[in-house]
Parts: sequence; C-alpha cells; structure tokens
Amino acid sequence: MSPRRQVVLAILVLALLGLQVRLWTGEGSLRHVASLKQTVATKQSENQLLFERNRLMAADVDDLKSGLDAVEEIARRDLGMVRAGETFFLMIEETGEDDAAAR
Repeated sequence: MSPRRQVVLAILVLALLGLQVRLWTGEGSLRHVASLKQTVATKQSENQLLFERNRLMAADVDDLKSGLDAVEEIARRDLGMVRAGETFFLMIEETGEDDAAAR
C-alpha cells in the first residue's frame, strides 16, 4: 500500500470516527432525540389536560351567559344566597373527638 493511500484511508477512518462520536453524543445524538421525544410526549399530555379544562370553563361561561340557573347555583354555594320566603337550615355534625371530650 502506498503512503498516499494510507493517508487517505487514515483520513476516512478519522472522519468515520468523528461522525460516530457526533451520532452518539452531543446535540442531535440518538440520546438527545429520545429525550426530546419524551419531552414532546409530556407536553402533549399536559396540553390535553389543559384543553379539557378550557373546554369545561367554556361550558361554564356559556351556562352563565345563557341563563340564571348557573348564576343562582354559584350564589347559593359560594355566597350563601337565600331567596325571600325560603328557610335556611345549617346542620352541624359533631365529631367523635367532641363527644369524647364532653364525657
């Protein structure tokens, strides 16, 4: 083998080794691509949850815009609304600890 061929062969081997190193390490490597795929899958599942939450919120907004039933329900639950003529009863449950302390 001539020295010229040996130099060309050595350059080709070094280039092949350099490409292999790049393939297995660094940005764009197989490990990096797998990590990015995992990140994309995680973000897609988060986006699906957020999409569902937004859909429910849009339905609530439509209910609030279309009628008073949803507004009344929220007022009763969160603000303690009682209509005229209604009687409000507050039921307080005694816990087991209070019963033992009273004895």
